[in-house]
Amino acid sequence: MIRTVLGDIAPDALGVTDSHDHLFFASVKLPGQELDDVPAAEAELRAFAAAGGQALAQWTPMGLNRRAEELPALARAAGVHIIAATGLHQAANYRPEVLPRLLDGLADRFVAELTEGLRLDADPDGEPLPARAGLIKIAGDFHHLDSHAQTVFAAAAAAHHATGATIAVHLEGGTHPLGVLDELHGRHAVPASSIILGHLNRFPDTAPHREAAEAGAWLGFDGPSRGNHATDWRLFDLLTALVAAGHADRVLLGGDTTTAAARGSSGGGPGIPFLLTGIRARVIRELGTEAADAFFLRNPARAFDVDWRG
Repeated sequence: MIRTVLGDIAPDALGVTDSHDHLFFASVKLPGQELDDVPAAEAELRAFAAAGGQALAQWTPMGLNRRAEELPALARAAGVHIIAATGLHQAANYRPEVLPRLLDGLADRFVAELTEGLRLDADPDGEPLPARAGLIKIAGDFHHLDSHAQTVFAAAAAAHHATGATIAVHLEGGTHPLGVLDELHGRHAVPASSIILGHLNRFPDTAPHREAAEAGAWLGFDGPSRGNHATDWRLFDLLTALVAAGHADRVLLGGDTTTAAARGSSGGGPGIPFLLTGIRARVIRELGTEAADAFFLRNPARAFDVDWRG
């Protein structure tokens, strides 16, 4: 089953999916660009639905203004399945006084949010909300894993083994995908099929992409991106290479809207709907409907499908 904020659904009910995006997000690294506008989030989600979108995975983890209390109402209002995240980002995204509290009993926090309910970011030790997380979001660092990442990866792996949840990984600048796989799969025995490697378009090297696909991991491409537009033009080269190599069945696509300026409804865009009106439309034209159905329908339904435990 796929765990959404309105309950568990069968994989074939998920539909056309944005596999990596943010309705709400705030980081100390992006001052003044917080995603914290509920009406704007609803407008984005409604526009996404109007473009044919049926599901969205919000990768915003604990402590970064994920607004968990708003997600069920937004899902109902727009008629879009929302998959929420537990997890923890790089230390640099948090105020120093916040991290120690979140790191205390981290694996148990992840498990509780996956099985009992999300907590408010303002009260991480409070009562669970009715909505539960459906994935674990964690992050590597540029070409390596620092001590913070190693701690978080170990907690995420423990939570995976307790629940079965998919682990979605922010790769800094798209780097270190095989090192991340080695840490989660090799060291912590997480199946590669339960790992999503995000931001691969930001480091457009096809060799590790193919190797990760051959290992059975999910390959996340999250363009268009205002923050990383310099590599966005390589997206279709990478997708074409993976399709040619027989790995269309490992690809996930998302918009990764992380700043107010990136919203189409209230900023400069291109906004969440562009993933369908721009990217998906071009996938159909250049790679065909079979590839588009794999990227937006079949693959997300498999990647987020979990035999839930706990």
